[in-house]
Amino acid sequence: MDVVNQLVAQGQFTIIKQPLGFIKVLQWIFAIFAFSTCGSYSGMFKLSVQCKNRSESDLGIEVEFEYPFRLHQVYFDAPTCKGGNPERLFLPGDYSSSAEFFVTIGVFSFLYSMAALSVYCFILEKYRENNKGAQIDFVVTAVFAFMWLVSSCAWAKGLSDVKTATDPEKVIVLISACDEPENNCREIYDPKVSGLNTSVAFGFINLILWIGNLWFIFKETGWMAAFTGTYAPSQEKQPAPDTFVQGGYGQQDPYAGSQGGYQPEYGQQGGYNEDGGYNQGYDQQPTSYSNQM
Repeated sequence: MDVVNQLVAQGQFTIIKQPLGFIKVLQWIFAIFAFSTCGSYSGMFKLSVQCKNRSESDLGIEVEFEYPFRLHQVYFDAPTCKGGNPERLFLPGDYSSSAEFFVTIGVFSFLYSMAALSVYCFILEKYRENNKGAQIDFVVTAVFAFMWLVSSCAWAKGLSDVKTATDPEKVIVLISACDEPENNCREIYDPKVSGLNTSVAFGFINLILWIGNLWFIFKETGWMAAFTGTYAPSQEKQPAPDTFVQGGYGQQDPYAGSQGGYQPEYGQQGGYNEDGGYNQGYDQQPTSYSNQM
């Protein structure tokens, strides 16, 4: 218990209140819903075959099927209404690949979300150090988002085929005795596939969550600063401004040298001279224009 208390004390659980951690919690929860509603499914439908000879009829043919939906291995016995032993029939199709792929993505998403939450809560500083953790998280999240897209679409198509293969009206066509007009074949109980419909919905919800989480992880990677131009990579240290002599701050004014013009000197103090005139405090050199005057 002391170890658990120390871990809880060191954890930074406020990250769960932020979008980065909160969406990861939702991903963890909805991943459980997705693979559990699909992986734990089992269904059943019921048929009735009433022959002309009532003694040969079977009014309660039950056909059960379950995940991973290898329907070609599911069989039932139906009367031939011609005497003798009943015939054994198999449901068509094998839809295990799309169902197992969907459940596998759900399980791995659950595990990765749990691991990412542990990193966020306990070693967030390491996660944000040099942005390496965030960049790896972004790539993995992008891969899972793509996998949710593929698996959800594949399972939606597979579920449609499962519904068709387990439709009692379609299965009745397989029974040879139902081809005879004097025999009466009908469905008694349809399979309930609401749980499977929910699994497809959870799959696309997971897709939205993983795509939406990309934006918040992207802001942690530091790539946004590089794209917007605010990221400044490390460069060689530039010399200080006062070390520039040529073409810099130490360059002399080219107009302060030999060119003619008005060049006052402020070195002397002002005062009155012997002629009673006022000396302005600087020796003004007459210009060529004043000499001409």
